[in-house]
Amino acid sequence: MRVRPKAVAWLSVVVLASGCSNPSMRVIVDRATTAPAIAVSSDASKAAAALTGPGPVEANATIVRAVDGDTVHVLLSDAASGADARETVRLIGIDTPETHRPGTPIQCFGPEASRFTAALLAPGTPIRLERDVEARDRYGRLLAYIFRASDGVFVNLALARNGFAHAYTFPPNVAHTDEFVEAAGLARDEGLGLWSGCTP
Repeated sequence: MRVRPKAVAWLSVVVLASGCSNPSMRVIVDRATTAPAIAVSSDASKAAAALTGPGPVEANATIVRAVDGDTVHVLLSDAASGADARETVRLIGIDTPETHRPGTPIQCFGPEASRFTAALLAPGTPIRLERDVEARDRYGRLLAYIFRASDGVFVNLALARNGFAHAYTFPPNVAHTDEFVEAAGLARDEGLGLWSGCTP
């Protein structure tokens, strides 16, 4: 079933808890408090530095490092056991130009997208991961929406709005599709980021 985020104020989500003692723990997230402020700039570091969100959110993971624009390594914390599980997370709903895929050349605006994500999510940054319908992709990566815990910046959406990512709809994970399509469309119309000179 498609979730229309504009039609609901509250959404129940399952916390990504691979390796945790209670993987079915459910939380309620107020969507009205997690929409990000958008910094519109084609420069990765400036755009990242300008971003601020609506306010802190509860963290359930910590960034180890950004792999590229749409993939990060994280530590998931299990409060019950005190153990951490390292996971690779693929951001849902967006696709950034490739920089690390074997057999694929570095794509236009890939390095800039990677720098933007790395600037937003430096090692040690507390984050909130939220899943959609599917927990993992065919490569075994966790699929998630990422919110920076300190201020609630919605990282997936910020990448699309600033021209560092295309909207990438992959059903059944479509909770924020309308937002991503709109954000990428605005970036395209304004000639931001990859829309400024890359061939679609």
